[in-house]
Amino acid sequence: MTNVQQALVSIIMPAHNAEGFISQSIQSVLNQTYDNWELVITDDASTDQTVPVIQSFADPRIKLLQLQENKGAAIARNTAIEQARGDYLAFLDSDDFWHKDKLTRQIAFMESEDILFSSTEYGNVDSDGNLLSVTANHDQLDYEGLLKYCPGNSTVIYNAKVLGKFYIPDIKKRNDFVMWLRVIKKAKTLYGLKETLTYYRVRDDSLSKNKPALVKYQWRVYRQIEHLSLAKSAYLLGHKVLTVKFGLNKK
Repeated sequence: MTNVQQALVSIIMPAHNAEGFISQSIQSVLNQTYDNWELVITDDASTDQTVPVIQSFADPRIKLLQLQENKGAAIARNTAIEQARGDYLAFLDSDDFWHKDKLTRQIAFMESEDILFSSTEYGNVDSDGNLLSVTANHDQLDYEGLLKYCPGNSTVIYNAKVLGKFYIPDIKKRNDFVMWLRVIKKAKTLYGLKETLTYYRVRDDSLSKNKPALVKYQWRVYRQIEHLSLAKSAYLLGHKVLTVKFGLNKK
C-alpha cells in the first residue's frame, strides 16, 4: 500500500427507492484501486428492494444505516456524515458511479498539493450508462466563483481531518450546493482535477432537466440562505440559467 492510500476515505451515499441503479454505484466503489475506504449508506425508508440489494454486498467496509421514516436527502446525508470516520469525505449518489481510479487519482491530487477541497469533471450518462456529454470544471474557484458553478455532488472530496465535518440544511433541493458553499468559506478554494472520473445519471425527473424548479431553488439559496442582495441574486441566477440553457460548462 502506498502513502497515498493510507488516509481513510468515508464515502457518503443517501438512498431512497434506488434498487435500479444502486448496485452499479456500490460496485464502482468496490472496484476502486484505492482500498482504504468506508461506504456509509443511509437508506431513507425505501419501499422497494434497495435494502436487500445493499445487504447483498458482503464487504465489511460497507455500513448501512436505516431511517424508519422518509426524511429526505439532506437528513439522509447528514446521518451518514455523523457516522463517518474518514480523514476525507467523498460523496456518491445512489444512481451515479465512479471510474475505478477515482479515489486514487483525486486523493493523490489533493495530497500532492495540500488541497483541502476538490472536484473532478463528470460524464453525463443516460439510464443505460451511455455517455451523453462531459461537464468540465474549473482549475480553481473561490466563494464568488462557486456561487456561479456547482460541482457535481458525486465528484467532490474534502479534507475532514483539517476542515471538520459540514452538515446541510433540510431543504428539498440544492442542499449539496449549500454544503459546498459552507466548505469553501473555510477551505477558501475549490480545486478542479481535469479528469472525467465520475458519471452522473441524467434521469427524466432530475433537477437539471426541470428548468423552473432549478430557478426556484437556486433563488432560495441566494436570497434565504446566503442572504445575497436582490441585484446580486438576479445576476447570479441569470448566469446560472444561461449556463444550463446553452450548456456553457459542457466540453
